[in-house]
Amino acid sequence: MSVVLREDGAEIWWEATGPEGAPAVVLVMGLGYPGAMWWRQVPALSERYRVVVVDNRGAGHTGDVVGAPYTVATMAGDVVAVLQAAGESRAHLVGISMGGTIVQEVALTRPELVRSLTLMATHSGIAHAVMNPDAIAMLQARASMTADEAAEASIPFNYAPATPRALVQEDWDVRLPLACSVEGYTAQAVGASAWDSLDRLPSLDVPTLVVHGELDALVPLANGELLAKTIPGAELVVVAEANHVLTTDKATEVNALLLDWFDRQT
Repeated sequence: MSVVLREDGAEIWWEATGPEGAPAVVLVMGLGYPGAMWWRQVPALSERYRVVVVDNRGAGHTGDVVGAPYTVATMAGDVVAVLQAAGESRAHLVGISMGGTIVQEVALTRPELVRSLTLMATHSGIAHAVMNPDAIAMLQARASMTADEAAEASIPFNYAPATPRALVQEDWDVRLPLACSVEGYTAQAVGASAWDSLDRLPSLDVPTLVVHGELDALVPLANGELLAKTIPGAELVVVAEANHVLTTDKATEVNALLLDWFDRQT
């Protein structure tokens, strides 16, 4: 694992796995989640790609740092700094949920760094997003919950009904030891809330794959459909019987479609 020091003094944690010299893939997690939650993807992807995982400000090993609230532009700058620290001139960028907004921002402002863009379970900004009112209420309430209470409350919005509880528990065993603080979660949520990409997306000129769970109860499928309609040439893949955390609900399917996409764009 490594740390990159940003101009404002923040130390951003990152880790690379996979063969040196292979094309790079950068994975960016969503609101409050540590990069470790890509654990079902990294082994498959790193067999033939150099996989770089980032912990956003307020999450994981990076934790609470200066700069709160953490805007999407700031976190996108962190991703660029990690990419440079890793010695990579270009990469396949993958972001899920809030991570999808971060990689959009990188692609819009630094397209020369992007081999391809994969937007998973995400949107073009809260102002345009189709949101589930029950999900919004849960996200607002979790700020006052313990990490365990918040994890339990989020299950219907994150995991498909058919996903075994054992798989959910495996995710918790990875995530909860790295749970963000209330301050870190709030700094991400507040900082990301004002971000907007919709008017800029028609100018996006990088190969883009939009991946969305059919059953996404946190960021409904309509958001992915809007992204795919607005981004020139974007491809949309809807993962059947998958909720927001489609990386667990349908890990094997998601890994296969990511590898196929990277192979086609490398």
